[in-house]
Amino acid sequence: MAGALENIKILDLSRVLAGPYCTMILGDLGADVIKVEAPGGSDETRKWGPPFQNGVSAYYLCANRNKKSITLDLKSKEGHKAIKELVRESDVIINNFKTGTMQRLGLDYEALSDINPGIVYCSITGFGETGPYKDMPGYDFIIQAMSGLMSITGDSQSGPQKVGVAITDILTGLYACIGIQGALIERIQSGKGQKLDLSLYDSAVSALVNVGSNYLMAGKTPEALGNQHANIVPYQTFATMDGQMVIAVGNDHQFKRLCTILEKPEYAADGRFRTNPDRVANRETLIPMLRDVFATKSTAYWQEKCQENNIPCGPIQTIDEVAGDPQLNARDMFIGADHPTAGDIRMIGSPLKLSRTPVNAKRHPPDAGEHTDDVLAQLDLTQQNIRR
Repeated sequence: MAGALENIKILDLSRVLAGPYCTMILGDLGADVIKVEAPGGSDETRKWGPPFQNGVSAYYLCANRNKKSITLDLKSKEGHKAIKELVRESDVIINNFKTGTMQRLGLDYEALSDINPGIVYCSITGFGETGPYKDMPGYDFIIQAMSGLMSITGDSQSGPQKVGVAITDILTGLYACIGIQGALIERIQSGKGQKLDLSLYDSAVSALVNVGSNYLMAGKTPEALGNQHANIVPYQTFATMDGQMVIAVGNDHQFKRLCTILEKPEYAADGRFRTNPDRVANRETLIPMLRDVFATKSTAYWQEKCQENNIPCGPIQTIDEVAGDPQLNARDMFIGADHPTAGDIRMIGSPLKLSRTPVNAKRHPPDAGEHTDDVLAQLDLTQQNIRR
């Protein structure tokens, strides 16, 4: 069955996570993605680990399915010519080199749009291609620190904390995917491509959402609240008799029902807690009272009571528990593939569920240069030229 982006050709010069994550999504949607690396493989994640399976990095596998892999020396005359020939027949080219690298290689947007005026050219950098930080290298950890995300993650005891995955890379990859598809849709009307300038820094700051808005509106620097919510109470973790769970009370009706199952209806009637603004103002009084009650029963007990009364809740699961979750397995969120080097592998599946053009993991994450001969042969290059 054809994918939603069937017949769209992507030339992927990116590496590590933000760019590869973007192109994997496009590949999941049916696009023909060609991953370009230097001879021997230059995506650093191929060597990041452990764990490895038969020498193949688990990190690399997480963001590179549904791609072909070719290796080219972009600094060589032959490699430079091959890239330009591939650009002629591509819809999108994406890179995450440092600002100025593509210009030095003669592969900037102006040069490539002369070859293919319809090319959608996506550049991903740490800080963007303009502004005083444009030449600074960007790494997710640094961006989390500078963007304010770490200042609001953790609590007063822990100090600033990063998110447990490279979240700014993931956000930037998603934004790049959205921007590329938007540019492809606009091209239908104009017939012209365009350049996208994506930065991890911009993407991270966009993720401040309500906390950033709180500061812009009130001028008060937000504090790290740990697992509490800046605008809603109670909306946090609670320890039970045998574990921990999350309660997410979004309105006053839910709070009233929560107090009923806690057998504390007087809390809902208390003027200090009657409305959400009241509860936010008096959280230091309310939360210890709720903690005392939750500690008297098991997680399973509270889960059952909350679900019966439509109060949002959930256990804090470890990754092994997530992998065994029947809901996720029912929705194909863990898939297998046969890899030529690693053997049988397991991957996290796609969350995109399309009714007519479903996503399809049709290609394993490729070994470096696995498809060089096949792809370059289509450019009418001889084997001698391909080797050179």
